[in-house]
Amino acid sequence: MVEREYPFSPYPIGWFQVAYCDELEVGSVVPLKYFGQELVAFRGEDGDVKVLDAFCPHLGAHLGHGGKVKGNCIECPFHAWKFDGDGKCTDVPYAKKIPSKAKIQPWHVVERNGQVMVWHHPNGGEPKWELPDLEETRSEDWTSDERRSWKIKTRNQEMAENAVDSAHFHYVHGASNMPVSSAEIDGHILKVTSTTGMKTPRGGVDGQVQSFSYGFGFAYIRFTGIVDTLLVNSVTPIDEEYVDVRFSFRVKRVGNADITKGVGAAFVGEVSRQLEQDTPIWENKIHHERPLLCDGDGPIGIFRRWCKQFYVENEKQSDTAAA
Repeated sequence: MVEREYPFSPYPIGWFQVAYCDELEVGSVVPLKYFGQELVAFRGEDGDVKVLDAFCPHLGAHLGHGGKVKGNCIECPFHAWKFDGDGKCTDVPYAKKIPSKAKIQPWHVVERNGQVMVWHHPNGGEPKWELPDLEETRSEDWTSDERRSWKIKTRNQEMAENAVDSAHFHYVHGASNMPVSSAEIDGHILKVTSTTGMKTPRGGVDGQVQSFSYGFGFAYIRFTGIVDTLLVNSVTPIDEEYVDVRFSFRVKRVGNADITKGVGAAFVGEVSRQLEQDTPIWENKIHHERPLLCDGDGPIGIFRRWCKQFYVENEKQSDTAAA
């Protein structure tokens, strides 16, 4: 078995999805495991989602297993210590004084586009950018979301590189011609535009794919040609080996409901099929830090330069360049 080594961390800087908003009702508590850490998410009575490190500083109970929401706090299942959304202990029911160090590490959380997103920085740095608010996720002209998820043995950068790897769309996924791709960098945002032929039962159709990546954890992709489709894509590191992948599709309504549903289902199935074709390649490939490229490979060099800013070891250099 080949030992896979990477020149980059499994836990990059950025916003990452840990749940969908509708998976957390008021009063619910959910244990999580991401970034090689145990976490807990809960929704208080004020309606806000909070995420904390999972273990109580008292005797180590996991708040996600048996913890209860009390007001806007989470109560430890072991001795009923209560912690607010900032991780501060607000009550020890049997003590006269709360220990000054009774605090749990909180995470920055935003709810947007139906997703619960947390900010990850290995050194605890503050969020550097905001996530977009996509109109399609609120418009009645678009369907409700259709979701797919996978657990894949790879790293964020390896998956993200597919967006600029033009040739693989033809040789792996059967695109009817070789896609033409371009990439533009705007700070933390990478915009990739690809034009390719898409196969349909009625013959080939010229389609365009535009992807907007906000770091490695969040991207949205607009497909045109067959049917206007929005894919909101998130990839979150679980540990040093695996990532959680979530796809959320919305289709622009066309004709009657049955037509929309049929066309949308076919498209969702095709995109999901393509990811599952890529999976055994991701799970068994190695990473070449200096790959041997040719002139038809797509803007891989631009992509890799963009990637460097999301690793702590390159952070100061990236901040200086941005200034």
